[in-house]
Amino acid sequence: MWRALRPGERNLRAWQLVVLVLLLAGWQLASRNEQTAFFIGEPVQVAGRVWSWFLPWSLPPNALFPDGLPGNADIYIHLGVTLLETVLAFGIGTLLGLGLGLWLALAPTASAILDPYIKAANSMPRVILAPIFALWFGLGIWSKVALAVTLVFFIVFFNVYQGVREVSPVILANARMLGANHRQLLRTVYLPSATSWVFSSLHTSVGLAFVGAVVGEYLGSARGVGYLILQAEGTFDVNTVFAGIVVLTAFALALDGLVGRIEARLMTWQPRQGETEKL
Repeated sequence: MWRALRPGERNLRAWQLVVLVLLLAGWQLASRNEQTAFFIGEPVQVAGRVWSWFLPWSLPPNALFPDGLPGNADIYIHLGVTLLETVLAFGIGTLLGLGLGLWLALAPTASAILDPYIKAANSMPRVILAPIFALWFGLGIWSKVALAVTLVFFIVFFNVYQGVREVSPVILANARMLGANHRQLLRTVYLPSATSWVFSSLHTSVGLAFVGAVVGEYLGSARGVGYLILQAEGTFDVNTVFAGIVVLTAFALALDGLVGRIEARLMTWQPRQGETEKL
């Protein structure tokens, strides 16, 4: 019996759900103190905020929500702006990182010349660029996209660069002996070698794309989930702040899951962890 309850592949989801329930229960118990609830919020109230954002009707006053929860369809506008900024930044940053990473990995001379500048740019706190981007692109979505691109780009760039540089010289020598030209090497050797590194970076880049978009909305915006959170912080409405965090987290996980599905479809040749252990 106890062996059946141990965490394993069959009951992993159940254990994850148990951990979530315990965390929410502990949060709810801690928030029963009004002074503590002022700082950490209440899970029930947070759920109520999310409900009022996404459902077009109102909840009548009841024991949990004495004042009711008016529906607010504006969340779709704010969320749409944030998702658009995130997707654009994710796509642009990934393409730039992939292209520049491949180029410098295959061009040792250019890589040696640009190496100190790339390291300096990566060491720079990108948040300080937000006012500059706002000056260049205005307070619309493109200043947020530009900030998020700087976060996504370096993650993808360094992974692609490392993946291409670590191609086995034996495989390269064999491919050249078979008559492969530079374009064929790129398509059949370099790109497959870098693919696993690329997808590893994309899982991290999803969250960073959201971070860049939301931080940009904090610093200057009239729309977006980051703007809603900033307005809630100004009125010390911690429940709305947590509701915004929950919404952003849910959509970040959904986008990460989409990347995972694409990875599983494209990386069918790669053995899974369970298959590797059996071997």
